[in-house]
Amino acid sequence: MAIVVLLAAGALLALVLQSRHDIDREARNRSVSVAQTFANSLGLREALKAPDPSLILQPLAEETRKAAGVDFIVVMDTQGIRYSHPQPDRIGERFVGTIEPSLAGRVHTESVQGPLGKEIQAIVPVTSAEGEVIALVSAGLTVKSVSDIANQQLPVFLLSIAGGLVLATVGSALISRRLRRQTHGLGTQEMTRMYEHHDAVLHAVREGVLITDGEGRLLLANDEAGRLLDLPDDAEGRPVDEVGMDRRMADLLLSGRIATDEVLEAGDRLLVVNQRPTHPGGRPQGSAVTIRDSTEMQLLSSRAETARKRLKLLYDAGGDIGTTLDVVRTAEELADVAVPRFADFVTVDLADPVLNGDEPGPGADMRRTAVNGIRSDHPLYPLGALIDFLPSTPQARGYGTGAVELVQDLRDAPGWHAQDPRRTAEIVGYGIHSLIAAPLKARGVVLGVANFWRWQKPEPFDEDDVSLAEELVGRAAVAMDNARRYTREHHLAVTLQRSLLPRDLPEQSAVDVAHFYQPAQSGVGGDWFDVIPLPGSRVGLVVGDVVGHGLHAAATMGRLRTAVHNFSSLDLPPDELLARLDDLVQRMDQEGDGAAPDGGVLGATCLYAVYDPVSRNCTMARAGHMPPLVVAPDGTTTITELPAGPPLGLGGMPFETMELRLAEGSQLVLYTDGLVEERSRDIAEGLEKLRTALSHPGRDPDAGRRAVLDALLPDQPSDDIALLIARTRTLGADRVAQWDVPFDPSAVGAMRSRAAAQLEEWGLEELVFSTELILSELITNAIRYGAAPVHLRLLRDRTLTCEVGDSSSTAPHLRYAAGMDEGGRGLFLVAQISEHWGTRYTPEGKVIWAEQVLPADGRIVS
Repeated sequence: MAIVVLLAAGALLALVLQSRHDIDREARNRSVSVAQTFANSLGLREALKAPDPSLILQPLAEETRKAAGVDFIVVMDTQGIRYSHPQPDRIGERFVGTIEPSLAGRVHTESVQGPLGKEIQAIVPVTSAEGEVIALVSAGLTVKSVSDIANQQLPVFLLSIAGGLVLATVGSALISRRLRRQTHGLGTQEMTRMYEHHDAVLHAVREGVLITDGEGRLLLANDEAGRLLDLPDDAEGRPVDEVGMDRRMADLLLSGRIATDEVLEAGDRLLVVNQRPTHPGGRPQGSAVTIRDSTEMQLLSSRAETARKRLKLLYDAGGDIGTTLDVVRTAEELADVAVPRFADFVTVDLADPVLNGDEPGPGADMRRTAVNGIRSDHPLYPLGALIDFLPSTPQARGYGTGAVELVQDLRDAPGWHAQDPRRTAEIVGYGIHSLIAAPLKARGVVLGVANFWRWQKPEPFDEDDVSLAEELVGRAAVAMDNARRYTREHHLAVTLQRSLLPRDLPEQSAVDVAHFYQPAQSGVGGDWFDVIPLPGSRVGLVVGDVVGHGLHAAATMGRLRTAVHNFSSLDLPPDELLARLDDLVQRMDQEGDGAAPDGGVLGATCLYAVYDPVSRNCTMARAGHMPPLVVAPDGTTTITELPAGPPLGLGGMPFETMELRLAEGSQLVLYTDGLVEERSRDIAEGLEKLRTALSHPGRDPDAGRRAVLDALLPDQPSDDIALLIARTRTLGADRVAQWDVPFDPSAVGAMRSRAAAQLEEWGLEELVFSTELILSELITNAIRYGAAPVHLRLLRDRTLTCEVGDSSSTAPHLRYAAGMDEGGRGLFLVAQISEHWGTRYTPEGKVIWAEQVLPADGRIVS
């Protein structure tokens, strides 16, 4: 109550002070508002100019004062002489207050001792149109008026405080009454009943309770304590060491020390004891003790711990088995997980076809795929052994039936001993005494048998262990079957991929080539490379990559490689070839043939380059592929700034070509992203490592390939890797002859003669007649149907190539003339005489070419 009164007084004081402060501030604000309103009122400035301003201003100020609720409104000149005042006799006297701030144009408030007493007043300037202060207006209230306003609010504050005090008093009384009723209001019967309830609970609980005093006497022992400690009926009141309890328990009670969940043996029981000292009523120290029988709990805890360990083993097996799609590694993971937590030794025997990804057959020989144990000097079959289990062995029975075989005592297992008497005798003599042979069965197929051997633990395997073994091998079998299926698909994809890649590169004289291909560890992709001989001793170099892995990617790669071969036979420039390849991929997507297995759009990249050994020009274009590298003869390596172009299948964007002039002996390096891209490094870092590995002068393509693979080939590539290194050659002037042909039919004979002379110089007299026939037809067609200028070129390489070019883009067509036709047989003769012939378009027009096989003694051997 005293605290409530003090709080109320403090609150009252704070409220009064705050109220006075607020009222004082309100008085100042009102004075300023009234003074400013009056100073800005209409007619005030005209009244100040009157001969007697007081006559006009005094009644106006009094009327406004009463309406505004202030005690005075005083109008004065700039010297402070009053024009108005509530007391008329004060008119003409000097104003009491500070007028200097207002003369400076500011509003000023203050508290002064004026004619009406202590006043709160505001002084504001009256300005002319030019902003000059021409008079002052003051308005305000007396302090008495302010105090009256505050005193009017004081009763409200006092009533609120009184109400709060009454509520606090009533609340305190109610709480005190309730507390008395709950504690001290009990009668004798109620207290007796409470004691009886307490005693009944004390003796009914399944926990022993003891209380001792400071002299070591047993003051209290409930029924459960008497049962657990075999106490006599008159134990209470007797010394602890005389009631016949176990010596260790008596010593603990007499020591009085703190004990928390301390386990003691009392006869055939395990007791958990808690002891705390007590100070009852200030008497000598005693102890309060609780006792629990944990014998059954220990047994349950042991079983629960065993179950927990088995669950933990199965949990770990779920995460540790099947981390890779490799059958052998999965078998090793099963053996690693089970040793030593479940078995002392584990061997895994798989049917031999399973290791190759095939379905196992009945009675198949099994190969020991994984071995693990707590020691390495065991006499079990070694790793890699091919074992033909007899039908009487647990392994053969389990493999045949798919059921787990339990052999609790290997000494009494004649069917197992018959497999290899000498080895089985060594196993038993070594101390291995129990076996579980669990077949690895998944999706109805038995893949092999996992053998769990017990050596160190003397107890044999039991039925609970069989259940655990079934769980372990069940999880491992699914992972192995997935790995087996993946292995089969991987082998098929690798076989398909390698069958679609070039086995032997074709013979050509333009470049020396070294190549490398390796499929991804996790699945074959769609990377490919190719070297394509082109007319005119040129060569096409191509590297591509199909997005995705597996059979689908390999098959799509084969289709794209075939398409590149077909398009290159048309002698298209690189940008046009990629454009046609892009159209093909779009059609494959629309038809569904090239769609990805998940329904996505097929994606592929490609880089195509054409090198001409005569001009040493290399023209190339790429569709979203990695840029090629050029290694100069001095070892300087640069990454070409070839425009990337969109990947194949997107469409809508043209492909750009780049033409490089390569010195003889330069190396052009084409590759796929699997070579330079890895999760552990940035692709820019991979490109720099590739450039560094290639930057050595005088190295042939094979040496460059080995250097690149040593620097960049990962142990387990996550993507296919294709690499193609081509070192350029040139076709010397002694193997090239070319002339400008006059645009006149009479020039045909002269060109034949020059060509014949050149062939005789090259020692190709056998080809003079056929060459003259070919040139007669080609030059005549160029002059008759083409446009000037006309050029003739002979190339002596692995074949003899005759090329006739003109400025027309119209190509001749082979047709079969009827018996009465006068023409149409020229190209037919060319096709019959030559090995190959065709048309190649150039920026200047077209070139008609024909190739003839060189005689054996005139062939060029690289």
